[in-house]
Amino acid sequence: MSDPAHAPLPPAGQAVYAISVAAELSGVGIQTLRLYEQHGLISPVRSEGGTRRYSGADLARLARVSALAGQGINLAGIARILDLEDANTALRETNNALTAQRDHDPNRHRPLR
Repeated sequence: MSDPAHAPLPPAGQAVYAISVAAELSGVGIQTLRLYEQHGLISPVRSEGGTRRYSGADLARLARVSALAGQGINLAGIARILDLEDANTALRETNNALTAQRDHDPNRHRPLR
């Protein structure tokens, strides 16, 4: 029999937490979660019945939002910061993919030394 305390966590992108659980895990109130959703700071998945479901990635994003709010940044500022961080992450991923593609290209010309 497996020990639930040592059960693996769901994948970061799998939305499994109800709003009450997400609020408890993140230390953010339920109404605050709804406010953050209204401002586009988080986007929980909706079940067929319309229930919000939060993922581990959502909880990590909530931690970032809470940290920024704790520094006194308003919600519009937090939204802009998160947008820039997301864009930066996407650019890094693209750059890494292009670098890997270049490094594995057998037709790539090597610089002369």
